[in-house]
Amino acid sequence: MLVGYSSSSEEEEEEEKGNIKGEKRKRQRSETDYPSSFCKKVKPTTGSEDHSHPQSEDGICIEETPPLHQKPRLPLPESVLEMFPEEKVTEDSSLHGGRVRSFQHERGNWATYVYLPYHPEDGFLELLEEMSRLTTTHGFQLSCSTEFHLSLSQTVVLPHHWIQPFVMSLQTGLAQCSRFSCIASQLKVYSNQEKTRTFLALEVSTGHAQLLELVRVVDKTMEEFNLSTFYQKPSFHISLAWCVGDQSDRLRAECLPQLQSLLDSHEDAVFPLRLTCQQLRCKAGNKMFCFQLC
Repeated sequence: MLVGYSSSSEEEEEEEKGNIKGEKRKRQRSETDYPSSFCKKVKPTTGSEDHSHPQSEDGICIEETPPLHQKPRLPLPESVLEMFPEEKVTEDSSLHGGRVRSFQHERGNWATYVYLPYHPEDGFLELLEEMSRLTTTHGFQLSCSTEFHLSLSQTVVLPHHWIQPFVMSLQTGLAQCSRFSCIASQLKVYSNQEKTRTFLALEVSTGHAQLLELVRVVDKTMEEFNLSTFYQKPSFHISLAWCVGDQSDRLRAECLPQLQSLLDSHEDAVFPLRLTCQQLRCKAGNKMFCFQLC
């Protein structure tokens, strides 16, 4: 009985056909599961290749493949938009005694200034009430200050992440500053730069040189952060009361001489005003930082 055997050449031919079909199926499956445009091998770099695409350590360059058909986005329903309204800051001067903000409020920005606090002595507030009654007879509506201080800087705007380095810079500069006392006895009238408020204040007559030294330290910090420094020839003063608008000329002409006479003749020994300068403060928004002078 004769048995037919295929020749070696026929076996190799069949095997080659099977391998080709298998490789073809693998390529089809690979192309279906992993698009070639999504992930591909790249050659090792030699320094002259284009590095515009991100490359991982193992030589794989990942590129996002855009969708074949981009569908237009549907608009959000009104009910969803109303759940997340945009935050709007409205300025109502009637809520602040008629005061107007000197600069536009922006989220994340903090109004900041440096000053020396003054703690009123006995009889100080009563004397202010007498002064307020006197100005009322001349048609002025003065509002007495609730906190008293001597400014050592202009009001500047700090981003929140600047506050800590700003305070640290102040602390370093003030480390060698000594405490002292100053006296304020002369009434003066001031207005802010925007001419939106008028102030009745007491000007400092002694301690001017020590105050200038503190301003020099504060100005150095301001310059580090590219902020406005203090005035070139400052008139150091403590504000006592204020009114809305620019009433400077009228207040000087009609009330200032009488107010000064009231101070000079007052029985209580609260004037001239004595300010003990032993603690400097920096207020940034609702944060307060205190620096003890040595």
